[in-house]
Amino acid sequence: MPKTLEAVCTDDDCTLDMFELHYTYDMPDETGITDFACPYCGGTDCLDEVEL
Repeated sequence: MPKTLEAVCTDDDCTLDMFELHYTYDMPDETGITDFACPYCGGTDCLDEVEL
């Protein structure tokens, strides 16, 4: 099963709460939260990974 990544945007001005990324099998193992931007506000330094 491909890896998934749950992220939360911590920007107080952003109304997006949480989103989930579904990787394909071709995604490099070293891919992490710092490789993505918030799909709503576009911020890159405001994303935190949700660890279950």
